[in-house]
Amino acid sequence: MLKETRSTCCYCGVGCGVIITSEDDRITGVRGDPDHPANFGRLCTKGSTLHLTAKLDTRVLQPEMRTSRHSPRQPTDWDTALDHVADRFAETIREHGPNSVAFYISGQLLTEDYYVFNKLAKGLIGTNNVDTNSRLCMSSAVSGYKLTLGADAPPACYEDIDHTACLFIAGSNTAYAHPIIFRRIEDAKARNPDMKIVVVDPRRTDTATFADLHLAIQPGTDVALFNGMLHIMLWEGMLDQAFIREHTNGFDALKETVREYTPKMVADICGIREADLVTAAKWFGSGPSLSMYCMGLNQSIHGSDKNAALINLHLATGQIGKPGAGPFSLTGQPNAMGGREVGGMANLLSGHRDLDNPEHRAEVAALWGVEDVPATPGKTAVEMFDALKSGEIKAIWIACTNPAHSMPDLNQVRAALENAELVVLQDAYGNTDTNIYADVVLPATSWGEKEGTVTNSERRITHITPAVAKPGAARHDWEIVVDFAQRLEQRLGKANTLFNYLVPETIFNEHRESTRGRDLDITGLSYQILDTQGPQQWPLNEKVSTGLQRLYSDGIFPKPDGRAQFHIAHYKPTADKTDARQPLHLLTGRLRDQWHGMSRTGTVAQLFNHVDEPVISLNQQDMERRQIKPGDLVKVSNKRGSLTLRAQPSDEIQPAQSFIPMHWGSQFMSGLGCNALMPSAFDKISRQPELKHTAVKLEKVELAWQMTVMRNSNDMHLLEAIRRLLPGFDYASCGLYGRGNGMVVLQAAHHAAPDAAVIDALDALLGMTEGAPMLNYQDARRGISKRILVEPDVATGRQQVTGVRLIGETLAAEWLREVMTEGQFSDELRRWALAPLSAPPTGQRSRGKIVCNCLNVAENEIIDTIQMGADFITLQNKLKCGTQCGSCVPELKKLVQLHGRTAA
Repeated sequence: MLKETRSTCCYCGVGCGVIITSEDDRITGVRGDPDHPANFGRLCTKGSTLHLTAKLDTRVLQPEMRTSRHSPRQPTDWDTALDHVADRFAETIREHGPNSVAFYISGQLLTEDYYVFNKLAKGLIGTNNVDTNSRLCMSSAVSGYKLTLGADAPPACYEDIDHTACLFIAGSNTAYAHPIIFRRIEDAKARNPDMKIVVVDPRRTDTATFADLHLAIQPGTDVALFNGMLHIMLWEGMLDQAFIREHTNGFDALKETVREYTPKMVADICGIREADLVTAAKWFGSGPSLSMYCMGLNQSIHGSDKNAALINLHLATGQIGKPGAGPFSLTGQPNAMGGREVGGMANLLSGHRDLDNPEHRAEVAALWGVEDVPATPGKTAVEMFDALKSGEIKAIWIACTNPAHSMPDLNQVRAALENAELVVLQDAYGNTDTNIYADVVLPATSWGEKEGTVTNSERRITHITPAVAKPGAARHDWEIVVDFAQRLEQRLGKANTLFNYLVPETIFNEHRESTRGRDLDITGLSYQILDTQGPQQWPLNEKVSTGLQRLYSDGIFPKPDGRAQFHIAHYKPTADKTDARQPLHLLTGRLRDQWHGMSRTGTVAQLFNHVDEPVISLNQQDMERRQIKPGDLVKVSNKRGSLTLRAQPSDEIQPAQSFIPMHWGSQFMSGLGCNALMPSAFDKISRQPELKHTAVKLEKVELAWQMTVMRNSNDMHLLEAIRRLLPGFDYASCGLYGRGNGMVVLQAAHHAAPDAAVIDALDALLGMTEGAPMLNYQDARRGISKRILVEPDVATGRQQVTGVRLIGETLAAEWLREVMTEGQFSDELRRWALAPLSAPPTGQRSRGKIVCNCLNVAENEIIDTIQMGADFITLQNKLKCGTQCGSCVPELKKLVQLHGRTAA
């Protein structure tokens, strides 16, 4: 029976509404919800393929546990697993105290899940050791808001994009990280060409290309930039003196600080032109001005200063609380906001209360019915894993996140997990890097299966309901916590009163009560209101019928005297500095079509079509200086670790800089990923680590033995089996490609031919052993081996290429990949396969990477059409690229600019 269910996307913090189509408890489709105010029906390339991730072959469907550290885990039942964990936690707490255990949770949990985790740690166990992966992405935004405005509350909304005269984007490649917001930006610019867009980013990203002014600052110099802009606005008389006088404190002291930041000084620090600095300041000061910012500001040891220095510009010009104006932090995860609302971090309490405030602790204790809430701050993310490594923390419970991939200085994090006495992993997926360290695995439900609420970047709460039933023995996250908490209460000899929840709505109602009288008061909300009236913004108390679009329109801020506070910030360099030994800046960030560690997007073949392997992008000058050609293998390293991957030139990258996407980890490459190189140093206020930048050295690597493997398959177990071979190669990349079922692709290189048993094992996995229907060419003298598997198509009976294994012969790999994608087998291919040929046959040309994933339009088709005279509109009309989700539109426009000029 067909069913449609309204829900939200589970990726970024835009909070797009989706409509899930399901049949017989199986998710079969997804489309944008035209009535949801976050996206009005639009979805990006990731969101539009969500239904393709609803497969069960990578899911954890039954509890697993092991009785000793190095024994394999075995399937078990819920009672056995939870009793074991409750016994271990109770024993550890009795022997070593409450702070010997910890919980590391996730911005992908629902608010109700977050709430019970927080209550479990702080209300039952008596420890503040509960932190979240939001610490890695949003905690500096939190501290920036609290330092200046008084509360963790983004004051602007998406509609402000339509009203602003100056959109100031800092540290965000919005086109990739928040594509649906970027669609709104494109629309607003089309309606109002006079709107000015300024982008602050060391890289010339798709977002920066779209801007009227790109400030390509040197990494980490944001505070100098913002202080320099304020200096110019001060001397140009562009400040709102009445607003400063009536609604703020601390401006005189800040004024003395920014006097030092002259245009020349700032231009020298940031590496930009003075004229561009002046232009940016004047556009911002004229207003109304809306700033949007993300990880480029947050993931820094000076993230709090960066956030606050940008907010200073809004306060000094009165650009807040009015249409088109305000500092707008873009949330990285689907419910990082919800986690902050319930206090699900080591230094926070429910309802935006502060842990260091005795009155706030007493209020939460009274609400929960406990004697007190511990006053000592808990360990934040980096500190938590340091304490796990030292043995101060004995047991850790990890939920819905993958710290063995996402934390900085990964070798130390993995050593901590190895040292732990007990690791509990609560997750929906079994294909994460952290999974191998888990002593107990608890299967959780995932997207499309859960009920609860999420809050997006503009403070908008959506109630979601399940489209399908829980698979296997999986349970909802809140259910797991409640069941465990009740067992732990008994073992700790406490009354069984804290966790009497039967449905998530009861948890929501308790959370709602915790917000009464607070800045985020939602006492006027209920599941019924959210269902009948749609998603709502907070605050929305019981005396009003709608939430506030914009905060602080009255000029009153949640500070004791009602005034905002200017924050004095001085420019300081990044945690790692480049020098002669480590001369390159390494920047990290997101790709358009992948999400976090790819436990979900990494199961969808077409999401690899735009970028199919991890690479390091470099400036052409740096490549030429090191005699590196496109596609050469390089070793990038510093004192914390190293990676071997391919190099590619990029006009986005400045000289002496480089870029590696953050998505690839040990599940997809022979290495831990770029976070292994990142420092664990963190901001002294927000405790957020510097994950965007480090210093590295680069060496060209010559690996004599190379191999390419492709196999048509939708069997994720094959991919998992191949991944186990990755550590055996000096370089390896493993993923998917194609459409529909797609294919598994492995690329590997080594300093010498690996043991024959490794290749035999791989051939067995691929079904390419002797006797299989394949073309087999061996040239031992030249080290070439070709195996081409040819099997009849089930539907048509025609012969098609279903597998390729090339050793010592990889020039034709891209051509063969397209042969497999198209399913063709020809005499030409037969001749090539059985001859000592390296390059593909004459006249065969690669399509290039897929630019438009929705309609499978490739780069070379697009370039050919442009060079025949097509402009952007003609390109869309002819090839239809960019006419569905729109995620590829910035890249299409860039190609038109580049190749249109070339043709002219």
